[in-house]
Amino acid sequence: MKAFTLIEVIVLIAVTGLLGLTINTLIVNFYRSNAYLIQETSAIDSAHRGLRVSFEDLREASYGDDGSYPIKSAATSTITFFSDVDNDGSVERIRLYLTNGTLYRGVTDSISAPPSYTGQPEATTTIATYVRNSSTTPLFRYYDSDGSELSTTTAIDISQIASVSTTVLVDINPFRAPDILTLTETATLRNLR
Repeated sequence: MKAFTLIEVIVLIAVTGLLGLTINTLIVNFYRSNAYLIQETSAIDSAHRGLRVSFEDLREASYGDDGSYPIKSAATSTITFFSDVDNDGSVERIRLYLTNGTLYRGVTDSISAPPSYTGQPEATTTIATYVRNSSTTPLFRYYDSDGSELSTTTAIDISQIASVSTTVLVDINPFRAPDILTLTETATLRNLR
């Protein structure tokens, strides 16, 4: 059995160190050059998952625990509705709203005897960041049972809403390619038919 000489050990350590440094440099350069793409992909994925969950809840909108109509309010950048989001038999009030380029979801539980949402804390989560919707591209659009879009220039008659669609424009840096990415989702309110 032959052992390594001191020179062979030094060469092995040098080669291993050089290989480790090269791999580290490649990884750092990859993340530097692709950081924007990774950040944009993460923002899109987060927005897509948040919208999907929120619109699944919207499809199941039902009367609130306090007897409120399934849709409490509707506007171009906000909607408030009632749905049992955690399947606990209690209906929560859900508010989707856009503030300063961020789309939020607020959930409020009711208290019992008699059921009420007033004064209860709202648990807020972020659905999407870097939202670039403007007045020409409203976040929410509302349709009646015939599929005709309800006008948002006046107060929306919530009793006429049969379906809701959203278009979310996401762009983490408007001055850099790729262009704005568009996410859409539609929900037909099942419990209002």
